[in-house]
Order: sequence, then structure tokens, then C-alpha cells
Amino acid sequence: MELPKVWRRWLTRHERIADALPAVPLIVIATAATAVGKNDWHDPRWGEAVWMALSCVPLAFRSRWPLGVALLTVVGNLTLLAVAPHIAPTPAASLVALYTLAAHGSRRTAWSVGVAAAVAISGVYATTQAESLVGGASLLRFDFLLAATALGRAVRSRRENLAAARARVERAERMQEEEARRRVSAERVRIARDLHDVVAHHMTLVNAQAGVAHHLLRTNPDQAYEALAHIKENSGAALDELRATVGLLRQPDDAPGARAPIPRLADLDTLVSGFRASGLPVRMTHSGTPTPLAPATELTAYRIIQEALTNSHKHAAGSRTALVLDYGPHTLKVTVTDHGQPGAPKGAGTGHGLIGMRERAIAIGGTVTAGPRPEGGFQVVAELPLSLTPTLSDAL
Repeated sequence: MELPKVWRRWLTRHERIADALPAVPLIVIATAATAVGKNDWHDPRWGEAVWMALSCVPLAFRSRWPLGVALLTVVGNLTLLAVAPHIAPTPAASLVALYTLAAHGSRRTAWSVGVAAAVAISGVYATTQAESLVGGASLLRFDFLLAATALGRAVRSRRENLAAARARVERAERMQEEEARRRVSAERVRIARDLHDVVAHHMTLVNAQAGVAHHLLRTNPDQAYEALAHIKENSGAALDELRATVGLLRQPDDAPGARAPIPRLADLDTLVSGFRASGLPVRMTHSGTPTPLAPATELTAYRIIQEALTNSHKHAAGSRTALVLDYGPHTLKVTVTDHGQPGAPKGAGTGHGLIGMRERAIAIGGTVTAGPRPEGGFQVVAELPLSLTPTLSDAL
């Protein structure tokens, strides 16, 4: 199987030789045909063989100038028929030239030249040989010339179809690679958000509880011991969530449900208890009729609440904070409100936490608004869809 490939590469580098190769069997067959008599063999008619060789010379340039070579070979065959009608060989060179023109040129040009050549050669042959235009030999030449054109067009169409199919496959591969890169990028952004939420939340609590323990260690060892226990609990929870989040990178074959981060709305009691223990009085209330939520909505709501309470603890420690979950017909409204601290700076907030909350909500078709309250404090309001379309669920 290697030898044909080697020859193809070699012929590709030597175009003139590749173009002239069909002339070799044509000359050999034509020479042998002149030695065949009606009843016996005789010496070849070398004059006809020479004419055939001369008519095949232009074929060496058929790939470079297909139209010019086709016209030259047809004119040569017509001249031979007119000047030496007693020879009248088969227009083999014209067949090859017309095939090449059809395979490399436009369809309109190929058929125009092919039909004109077929009519001209068969007509001149019938006239010089005193035969009928629809006679056997004349009609055979006509059919051969049209068949050479049709074969060339068939080869051209096949090449174009193969090229189009190859282009479609390459385009599909490129699109698949781009989609894979896009999904990887989206997954990295999602994991980065999870890591930010986990680290920011738990480290804030650990820092606050460590401060309490440090303050009470000498004056009230029992409360200091309790604060240290909270530090241990929160740090352990942080490690568990970090393992679950980073584990997404190590388990590509898990089912989508198994790959989702652990926290759900059912874990809010534990989350709120941790903030209360760290000095943020949180009051959680529900309104409306709780309904089952899409997993992505539950995770998004939990992360938004976690980030909002973390911000309240960071900027309004000790302030009364309200968490309200309002279940509507189609949306879950989450509101986190704190009363702030006297003298605390007011601002709309442009940190990574608020950006992450907005991105999470937008990713599932929800909204988040956050900003200072006129009467003081800060409020975060998120409206999230209760159920998602399959496309949004898959994207998360």
C-alpha cells in the first residue's frame, strides 16, 4: 500500500510527467491496432503511430492549460481527418484532453467544447469516409467524445462533494472544539464563584469567632471554648465544601446531579445558626407556599444568601438582619436586609461578591438588586425562577 502513495507524491512533484503518462498507453494501443489486419497480423503502420504520438504531445500541458490543449488536440484530429482521411485514427488525444477540461474547467465550458468537438469530428469523419453521420464509426466517435466529457464532470463532482464533506467535518470539529472550550471556561467561572463563596463565607466566620475566642480566652474561658468549637465546625464545613467543589475537576464522568455542590435550602438553618453564633442576629421567615425547586435554583439561592449574610457580617456586625424567603407562583424572592452600623459608609457595592451574585442569578434567568437603604443598612433582593428550561439546567 505504500508504493502507490510514493508514486502519487512523486507524480505530484512532476506535473508534466503526470500529464503525459496517458499518452504512453494511447500510442502503444494505436501502434498495435495498426498491425491488426482482417485475417492476419502485419507490420505496424508507422505513419499512423507517428501521427498519434504527435497528437499526444500537447497532453503534457493539459493540467496547466486544459482549454488550450483541448482545442489544440481537436484541431489536430480535424486536420488529420481532412489531410489524411485514409489514416483516420480514433481521436484518443482529444478524449483525454476533453476529460481533463471537464475535470478542471467550468461545466459550461466543458460541455460547450465537448459537444462542439463531438459534432465536428464525427461530421468530418462521416464526410471524408463517405459514411452516414449516424453510422457505426461516426456515431462511435460522437459517443466517445461525449462520454469523456461526462466522465470528467463526474470526477469533478465527486471531488467537489468530497471537498465539501471534508470541509463540513473540519467545521464540525472546530465548532466542537470551540464548544468544549466554552464549556470549560464556563465551568471554571462557576467553580471560581463556588470557591469564592465558600472561602469568603467560612473564613469570615472563622475570623470573627477567632476574635471572640481571643477576647474571652482570659476573662471567660467557657465562651472562648465555645467559640473555638464553632471555629472547628466552620473550618470543617469549609473543607468539606472545598473538597466537593474541587472534586468537580476530578470526576468528569459523574452524573450531573452527583456533580452539583452540596448546599441546599434545607441547609439554611445550619448556615443561619453559624452566623448567629458568630455575632450576627439573623431572623429567617418564610411566606407563600414552599414548592420543589430546580437544583440550580436551590444552589443559586443558597449561595446568594450565604454571600449576602457574609457581607452583612463583615460590614454590619451585630446589626439585626432579616432573611425572607417568599415563594410565588413562578419565582422565589429572597430578601436579605441588615440595619447597618452608625457611621458606616454607604455605597452601592461593587465587590466580587455582588458581581458573583448577579452572575449566578442571570445564569438561571433571575435577577439580583443590591444597594443601601435610605433609612440605613443594606438590602439584597434576588428573584429566581422556580423551574428552569432544560437548556438552562444543562448549562449549569
